[in-house]
Amino acid sequence: MFSVNQKISSFLVVFGLLLLAAPVSSLPGGVGLDQTAGGGPEDVAKDGCTCHGTAPSNSVTALIDDVPFAYVPGEIYTMRLEVIGGPEMGSGNTGGFSMLADAGVLGAAEGFETLVQNYEDNLLTLTHTEDGAKVSDRAWLITWTAPEENTGKVTFWISLNSVNGADANLGDMWNRLTFHIPESSEGTPEKVLNSIRTIFSGDGNVEPPAAHEGHVELHDMGASFRAHWLGLLGFGAVIIVIIFSGFMLRYGFSHSYTGRTNLLRLRYKHMRRGDQ
Repeated sequence: MFSVNQKISSFLVVFGLLLLAAPVSSLPGGVGLDQTAGGGPEDVAKDGCTCHGTAPSNSVTALIDDVPFAYVPGEIYTMRLEVIGGPEMGSGNTGGFSMLADAGVLGAAEGFETLVQNYEDNLLTLTHTEDGAKVSDRAWLITWTAPEENTGKVTFWISLNSVNGADANLGDMWNRLTFHIPESSEGTPEKVLNSIRTIFSGDGNVEPPAAHEGHVELHDMGASFRAHWLGLLGFGAVIIVIIFSGFMLRYGFSHSYTGRTNLLRLRYKHMRRGDQ
């Protein structure tokens, strides 16, 4: 038989275990890296914001804009993070994100210093602040300083969530994306270095920026100078052969048939004279 004190102690132990086993609560002040101690993922940026749902939802679109096609070592790039869709925005928290890069330095863009921060002062990570979780458009401007020369391809992982601002996480949604930025080289065309792209994951219910008007030089598309002129010479040779063949058909075979026709006429005329 258990005494009253023993029953109370057992109840408190079980209740404490239940609390430990419960999913990690949302963190409006920012989140990143390993959260297994609190019941979360090994890496929030890679595995997702599981405190706002166990699986990503394609009904929300995770988006990053102004991403360069290739980076110049040491260059600073400003990019825009945004999450579209999810629950209606309330008066409290609206969304957040966790970002990780395997090289370079992540930071807040000008004017977003109070909205974006490095998680635990790790310059390879980025997340929202308490004020950043309340942005009205669920969008943040961030910077990335490209690493030193010969670093190679850099990989980025981002998880973005869309929340209802309530204490409970019911109805919150999130999605994630992964992308790479290659390092530029001496042969990288200038237009590639000056071009940007939009990367997103979700149901596609988002309009990407309009394409830049203008033309692209053939050399920028990868064709070398020698291959370009060899192609033009080959095309010109085909045109010359076609023109030569046309002249032969017009003035060669036509004269032969004309001569045969005249001969037949003479024979026909001679035969008529013989009949008379």
